[in-house]
Amino acid sequence: MLKKRVLATLLVFNTFLAISAGIPADAKTRKPSVAEINEAKQKEAEKKAAAERAKAKLNAASNQLKILTAKAVAARNRYLQEVKKLEIATKKADAARKKEEVAIAKSNKAQSAVVASKNHIGKVAANAYIMGSGFTDFDSILHADGPQDLMDRLSTLDAVGENNSSILLRLKVAEESARLAKIEAEQARAEAVAARQEQADATARVAAAKKEADQARAAQEVEVKKLQKMQNQLIAELLSARKKRVTLEQQRQLAILEEALAARAEQTDVKAKIWPVNGIGFSNGRTTIRSTEEIRAKAVEFAKKQVIARKPYVWGSEGPNSFDCSGLVYAAYRSAGLGYPGWDRVNSRIYYSWTKRVPLSELQPGDLLYYSYKADISTIHHITIYAGNGMMWEAHNTKKGLLYSSIYSIPGLIPFGGRV
Repeated sequence: MLKKRVLATLLVFNTFLAISAGIPADAKTRKPSVAEINEAKQKEAEKKAAAERAKAKLNAASNQLKILTAKAVAARNRYLQEVKKLEIATKKADAARKKEEVAIAKSNKAQSAVVASKNHIGKVAANAYIMGSGFTDFDSILHADGPQDLMDRLSTLDAVGENNSSILLRLKVAEESARLAKIEAEQARAEAVAARQEQADATARVAAAKKEADQARAAQEVEVKKLQKMQNQLIAELLSARKKRVTLEQQRQLAILEEALAARAEQTDVKAKIWPVNGIGFSNGRTTIRSTEEIRAKAVEFAKKQVIARKPYVWGSEGPNSFDCSGLVYAAYRSAGLGYPGWDRVNSRIYYSWTKRVPLSELQPGDLLYYSYKADISTIHHITIYAGNGMMWEAHNTKKGLLYSSIYSIPGLIPFGGRV
């Protein structure tokens, strides 16, 4: 009993694999040879060995990645340092520019003072020229109109002399200030030029550092992608070889199981569970069918999914969460597009009358199978859907639920199937 359960479980599991792979349920499983499996194992071993050999390349690539990462980090740090230096140089250049502007303004002001002093002296000289020789000390004494006029003339001459001395002194001071201001302006200009050059040099260093950092980062990214691609390729190749080997082994195991079940089905003692043909007549069935091969395939697919989903058996239920035997048949064909009045929820006996008789040797997936207590349709108690290769999909009972089982696993198989 335990062995049967294991076989049934394996068949259901492998049928699920066939569904996932798009293999029709009625298709006979190809039986890979031992040589094919050994060849797949050899290829898997070769891929595994190649992966081991590639470890050295992966390690070298990893080391190269570490070196490039360190270079990228160092280049980035240099770039940040140069940015800070540029900020300092920019501030220094701005300060030098302001200092230069102040010195130039001061120099211009001093030059203006010199020009003003020279203009003043020119005016005094022009006035003296206009007054002529009659305003000398001797002429003043000779031409004075009395003592008071003489005193006034002498006082005026003294004032003019003092004023001339003051004007000359201011001119000298202005010229000296202008000279010093010019020197200061030239020094400020030189400092500004040097600061701007330093700023330009710092800008160039920043650009060079950024380029180096960008190149290092780009090289790092290339190495990362290269390493990732190498790893992905090795993993994909190894998984592909392993999957092929496992698939071949599973196919072979499933084929062996199917062969064993088929062999059992051909045994006389198993076939003894079938009612003799002469016990149940070929009559009382339909002469036509209502389904197509596509509809029957869809019905089989539906029943298969319910079994794999391990839905429970509940008497009188037709889904979607539970089924009894005729409920599974009805729901399968309803899902395939066969509806009322061509198809309705009826009991197993009437299903036998509503389908076309098909000998067991001519069964096709989707045909219905019937089981009775006696060799007549009045005692039909169970109905299933033929899956192909001597197997069927059925809602068995409340204890076992929905099953994928041999058509000979239940006594009392009527010797004719029913095509819907």
